Amino acid sequence: MGRTYNFSAGPASLPIEVLNQAAEEMTDYQGSGMSVMEMSHRSKIFVDVAAQAEADLRELMGVSDEYHVLFLQGGATGQFAGIPLNLTQAGDTIDFIETGAWSKKAVKEAKKYCNVNVAASSADSNFDHIPDQSAWQLSDNARLLHICSNETIGGVQFKNFPSSSVPIAVDMSSDILSRPVDVNNFGLIYAGAQKNIGPAGLTVVIVRKDLCGNARDITPTFLDYAQQADNDSMINTPPTYGWYLAGLVFKWIKEKGGVEAIEAQNNAKAALLYGAIENSNFYSSPVAAGNRSTMNVPFTLADSALDAEFVKQAEARSMFNLKGHRSVGGMRASIYNAVSLEAVQALVSFMSEFENERG
Repeated sequence: MGRTYNFSAGPASLPIEVLNQAAEEMTDYQGSGMSVMEMSHRSKIFVDVAAQAEADLRELMGVSDEYHVLFLQGGATGQFAGIPLNLTQAGDTIDFIETGAWSKKAVKEAKKYCNVNVAASSADSNFDHIPDQSAWQLSDNARLLHICSNETIGGVQFKNFPSSSVPIAVDMSSDILSRPVDVNNFGLIYAGAQKNIGPAGLTVVIVRKDLCGNARDITPTFLDYAQQADNDSMINTPPTYGWYLAGLVFKWIKEKGGVEAIEAQNNAKAALLYGAIENSNFYSSPVAAGNRSTMNVPFTLADSALDAEFVKQAEARSMFNLKGHRSVGGMRASIYNAVSLEAVQALVSFMSEFENERG
């Protein structure tokens, strides 16, 4: 089987150009006679790889010197604990906007370390929208406001970020680098790599420097932002190969024209897929129109008894990982940066054929 159309929510598609370059450099990186995954993280050659990846990410996102950029381990889930341990003290409060499974998990973890105020939640409607900011019940004394910019499972996305009198911490795992954002509007941005950055195992944290340095005594050293920054994210052996691949992805985005060009491509893919759903009596979207994600597109069939057949026929056409999450049902097409317009066109064509046969 050749390359498939991979609509996985994560680990997700990587650019074929990146995979080919990694394959070429697998056994001999730039004449070193070693793979990147074999070399010391302290060697000059890898330190240069790491520094270039950070520089390219800073350029792509417009990250100023007022922020640390950290390349860590533990996934976004690790940061559910890292954020309260670094940025609050016992008894402090974090306001959370609960818009899906991942923000719900962040709430649960934070409760171990600080007071939590769920200022707004769409749980009662199965997370099908983002509550309007005018209805948020924010605390008077919160240290942070936490949001998830894009909920991978439910397909709900902040199209406009909220204003806040306190620093905003945002989980951007599934839409980082998919559209321009003003980093200066946030105190902290964090993202697991396995959607738009690289392979699973790497986590990026972009944190304002003035928020660091007051981690609680119980904070594990590898989660302490100030200590990681002082050690160039190398307190212990970092995920070197994932870091290297992330650097290749950053270069790929630059070659494509930067985040602005990537956004235009993403908008075209999403418009095509949502258009097919909206123009059909057979498919429907469970998400409020104003909050629909450009990255993760859940949709349901008119008859759920046809779900298994839809997946089977899609796979026969080399389209994989379309089955929806069990909490939502139906289908989900994740159309991250590396998923081509051609892949979405193939999916839309198949959806039309299936509807004509079964609708």
